[in-house]
Amino acid sequence: MRGASHILLRGVAQLLFTCLPLACGAVPAAPTATRSDIHEVAVPVTAIPGAPGAQSAAWLQQRIPRQAPPTTAALEGILKEPGGRGLGGVTLTLRNLATGAIRKITTSAEGVFRVRDLPPGMYELKPEGTGFDTSTKVDLRLEAGEVVTLELVLQPTPLLGPPAWRVPRLAEWGPPAAGPHEVEAPAAYRQMRTRVDVEADLASLQPEELPSAREVFLETPDRWNIPMPEWDRYGKGIDAPYKKGHWWDPFNRNKFKGDVPIFGQRTFFHFTAVSETLFDARRLPVPSNVSTARPGSSEFFGKGEQALLEQTFRFTFDLFRGDAAFRPADWRIRVTPAINVNYLKTRELGIANVDVRRGTNRLDAHAGLQEAFLEVKLRDLSTNYDFLSVRAGIQGFTSDFRGFLFVEEQPGVRLFGNLHSNRWEYNLAYFHFLEKDTNSGLNTFARRHQQVLIANVYRQDFIWPGYTAQFSVHFNKDDASLHFDENGFLVRPAPIGAVRSLNQLRPHNIRAAYLGWAGNGHIGRLNLSHAFYQALGRDDFNTIAGRPVTINAQMAALELSVDKDWARLRTSFFWASGDADPRDGRARGFDAIQDFPAFAGGVFSLWNREGIRLSGSGVALTPPHTLLPSLRSSKDEGQANFVNPGLFLYNAGAAFDLTPKLRGFVHVNFLRFDRTEPLELLLFQAPIRHNIGLDYGFGVQYRPPLTENITLTGGAAALAPGRGFQDIYTGKTLFSLFANVRFLF
Repeated sequence: MRGASHILLRGVAQLLFTCLPLACGAVPAAPTATRSDIHEVAVPVTAIPGAPGAQSAAWLQQRIPRQAPPTTAALEGILKEPGGRGLGGVTLTLRNLATGAIRKITTSAEGVFRVRDLPPGMYELKPEGTGFDTSTKVDLRLEAGEVVTLELVLQPTPLLGPPAWRVPRLAEWGPPAAGPHEVEAPAAYRQMRTRVDVEADLASLQPEELPSAREVFLETPDRWNIPMPEWDRYGKGIDAPYKKGHWWDPFNRNKFKGDVPIFGQRTFFHFTAVSETLFDARRLPVPSNVSTARPGSSEFFGKGEQALLEQTFRFTFDLFRGDAAFRPADWRIRVTPAINVNYLKTRELGIANVDVRRGTNRLDAHAGLQEAFLEVKLRDLSTNYDFLSVRAGIQGFTSDFRGFLFVEEQPGVRLFGNLHSNRWEYNLAYFHFLEKDTNSGLNTFARRHQQVLIANVYRQDFIWPGYTAQFSVHFNKDDASLHFDENGFLVRPAPIGAVRSLNQLRPHNIRAAYLGWAGNGHIGRLNLSHAFYQALGRDDFNTIAGRPVTINAQMAALELSVDKDWARLRTSFFWASGDADPRDGRARGFDAIQDFPAFAGGVFSLWNREGIRLSGSGVALTPPHTLLPSLRSSKDEGQANFVNPGLFLYNAGAAFDLTPKLRGFVHVNFLRFDRTEPLELLLFQAPIRHNIGLDYGFGVQYRPPLTENITLTGGAAALAPGRGFQDIYTGKTLFSLFANVRFLF
């Protein structure tokens, strides 16, 4: 701004002093040296203002409109010793020769002094102190609007004999010639520059010659590929800050990781490869499935030990156009294929496959397309990177903070953006589902007749700073269909209740809307996470009720935690309403669309992690990766069921940062059914008590390079059955031992 102002003033001055004299018939005079605050002019000793022969500047009669004329002057400078070192703590006396007024100035540690608001006139400046010659004084004239800068050099006081040098006084105007015993000393002071008011003789200003662009700017053909010098301080390769990257190196500059454009200056490509290996050894209640292969197996419950080994590869190809990480991309194309190979080993028939002739083990593989979408930014809404974008294609979406209601990768269209410097965020999404592969959970290319519409809005710092609130509406439209999974089991409609044979199959439609309020953040030191959902709708033929039902169900969750040093202590509560009368026309058991909750222990909880089949039926008491005892045939391929027992869950747990690379987790859950009437109806057994049991577990997560590139997770979980669980199954403790190895490139 200062440079622009100087150029503008200089242009105005040249225009005024060129045009005005010509308009009056005068010939422009040759420019003369004047005072100006536009340039910092170095003035020699013989040109000090007030010195004999010095010319005073002429002041203009015209002034810039609305600008008051200056009435005071200022003085600044530095006090040094002959060696050039600043003298700090020295007192300078500035006396007005006309009025006798005295101002005391003390130099800073670097020898710098400043004084302002001085009336115009003649002044005498004299230092005071010990060890230096204090006879030196400076006489100078200050004009209104001037800022005079001085450099003063004090000479040491000679103790014995003739002085080695003497300090010239201002009246002598320059040092005398050195005598035979004298050393020529530097000048006592030097006036460096004088800045005066803009009203000085503007007509004398000369145009300033600007440097060339080559001298100011450094031309770089490609700002993303700036050549770095070779560097090896010790010659052993241990100190090399300018290390060159390679295509296989994710930790240094890599063209395939989005560090430099793939082409042009704004188009980037980011490749991500993920390898995830899972091993799970568990014991779950399973039926014995008596057959001729095992004629001696008379017990109802068989050997529930199982082992699962699963390998998944995901490859993400992300091409986008953008400028910076905090600025939304102008457009993006992303494709993520995935490959899964899984092996299940059991000890009972009819678990791995409906056909008992296939044995107790199963080896399966599947390839699916998990992402394939195009994203386009429609417009910028403010200078703070508020935006509106649209994304169409197969895409992942989580509709709340903890995954209580919808976590999926499905084809759809999503309109999203933010407002008010990202304080508001919003989503409007529509999904049309694909069928899932039974054993891998990946997408297939078969269309499923299910559609979901979601609208939500987030508000940061809602009521309290640090707390984010979310309000949402979900609508699930699941049309009637008939479907068997990859292992030959019927999953739609669920083979339970009124459906006892293929002749009784009656596919049904479900229309369910969810109104939700969720929150996440902190209020002071207290960390808070909560959610509440109200489900409303209709199921035109519920297989357990054997009739159409009206849906009216609720879910609530709350987690409170505090951080103390390297530990986070937490407690949580979860409730899903149950149905007290499964035969009436109201379905009051809560069920989600497609949940994957990270709550109450998450993957370290056996109740959350493992699926427990309901013996003597074609459904599960609880499917894998959910807290809800929804009595669904399958979470991925089955339909939501709102006639279920519901759940009460009370949790206490903690997370520990043992080292920067190692984290530990521990938790305990107390579980009980909200209602048991649906279970009593299905199992023809009464009474069934409410106590499910005690679920507890622990685990660790280790990151060897202190990044997300390698993550090792392992843990153990168990469920000690309560009286209600023993009424349905046995009193044997269920357990799960698992390990997960994840590599990210």
